Amino acid sequence: MIRALIPLLSLLLLMPAPAMAWGRTGHRLIAQLAEAQLTPQARSAIDQLLAGEPDPSLAGVASWADELRGSDPDLGKRSARWHYVNLGENGCRYARLLDCRGDDCLVEAIQAQTAILADPRNPSQERTQALKFLVHFVGDVHQPLHAGYARDRGGNTVQVNFNGKGSNLHSFWDSGMLATRGLSEEAYLQRLQSLAVAQPTQRRGRALSAARWAEHSCRIVTQPGFYPATAKLDQDYVQIWLPVAEQSLVQAGRHLADVLIAALPR
Repeated sequence: MIRALIPLLSLLLLMPAPAMAWGRTGHRLIAQLAEAQLTPQARSAIDQLLAGEPDPSLAGVASWADELRGSDPDLGKRSARWHYVNLGENGCRYARLLDCRGDDCLVEAIQAQTAILADPRNPSQERTQALKFLVHFVGDVHQPLHAGYARDRGGNTVQVNFNGKGSNLHSFWDSGMLATRGLSEEAYLQRLQSLAVAQPTQRRGRALSAARWAEHSCRIVTQPGFYPATAKLDQDYVQIWLPVAEQSLVQAGRHLADVLIAALPR
């Protein structure tokens, strides 16, 4: 019986990593940060596109793309590779032909969905779907491990343990490390908004580049100490890397707002 299962287990190891970035709370926080920075025109357009959604807000659709496996398995399968791009083995430099064959990766998905959203000639249903993808994907590209190494499936095969609870490095960055704050979503939003105020903001209209965002995320992954020396994580790891994760959330919110403002009527 065990021998018969070996080929199946080998196949599973070769499958793409589960595309869960920041967890539900992280994605909602990014969406709320972005929503607070929208222009009135962009906000109005988004309200129209999301009318009829169970929760017609950016936060309400922030995890939609991760839920497609259950709600729309075909679309979930087709979009599975849109959640990540592997740059770690290539020195964190994005090369479209090398890193995104068939334009089937996170960077090109952001570009493609932005184009769909920005074209008012497209059916509203397609634009609404593009909006929901964008809210999620801009969050994904700012989760460092969604632009990291292919060899460990974005940290999914790196087992870690924190406070006696086993996990993997990807999952710990998704939600485990954020949870160490012990904050409610509302309280965490206030914390991130305070951090955003403290960070210098470039002027609106700066170049928007998903490729550059992915390269920045990858460079975080390749910094010394990002991969822990032992499987057992301690408070020192959290103290060093949690502020980095929070800065990434703030940047994601800012960039999401920029993308939506640029794509929608002004």
